Amino acid sequence: MLLVFVVLFAAVALVIAPLRRGHSERVAGGEEARREELEAAKEAKYREIRDAEMDFRTGKLSEADYRGLDRLLRAEAVEILRRQEELDG
Repeated sequence: MLLVFVVLFAAVALVIAPLRRGHSERVAGGEEARREELEAAKEAKYREIRDAEMDFRTGKLSEADYRGLDRLLRAEAVEILRRQEELDG
């Protein structure tokens, strides 16, 4: 009886192993895709901050508009950084 159980357990383990490995690879791939997405979002947000600074310097934005926009963009950048940190553990 014990031998039947051991053989049955080994057979189930052999069948399930590739399925479990595939799941962990999909999860890892999803995390990597999320990391890349957040990195792209961070770079885009930094570009927006630089563009707003340039618009202010060239007179396209008033000081009040620039300050409000800058505050908003920097808060969004901090949120992206927080999500990256959370993902990295």
